[in-house]
Amino acid sequence: MAKVAVLIDGGYCAKVLKNLFGEPNIDYEAFSNKICGDAERIRTYYYDCMPYQSNPPTLEERERYAERDRFIYKLKKLNRFEVRLGRLQKIGETFRQKGVDVLLSVDLVRMSWGHQIDRAVLVTGDSDFVPAIKAARDAGVVIILYYSRKPPMYVHDELFDNCDERYEITQELIDSVRIQ
Repeated sequence: MAKVAVLIDGGYCAKVLKNLFGEPNIDYEAFSNKICGDAERIRTYYYDCMPYQSNPPTLEERERYAERDRFIYKLKKLNRFEVRLGRLQKIGETFRQKGVDVLLSVDLVRMSWGHQIDRAVLVTGDSDFVPAIKAARDAGVVIILYYSRKPPMYVHDELFDNCDERYEITQELIDSVRIQ
């Protein structure tokens, strides 16, 4: 049986769920198992960062941070789940995730070249992962992409072109893992 790692870009996944599906509450363990198909899910890695907090944080910032902290706490309790956190940097009035792409890329290459996985399922739309994907493919790992092509959530063409298999995130998939 093929061994699979699921790597979820949390920021991308959250935006897809919010913008395309009305921000449903989903079971991430069921979602991970579903997108692995009949293969064995070794682990799911969820990459994100905690919300920005100024010094001292505003009430809104504290509430947003506490909400995300509860979400991360729940993810960590799931079977075969690991959360990897980067940091959020404020530049002027915009925010940028720092370290998240590197964490995902390092894990993908490490597991591929360590022969821990046969397949990697990515949930992302970011072309920054293409060099890591190419390295993983060179190690013999099949790269499977779950993505959205619907506006405003696009998948970068270079990412799409460098994956072995591609599946759109559909309403049917989301409904099948929705928590009622």
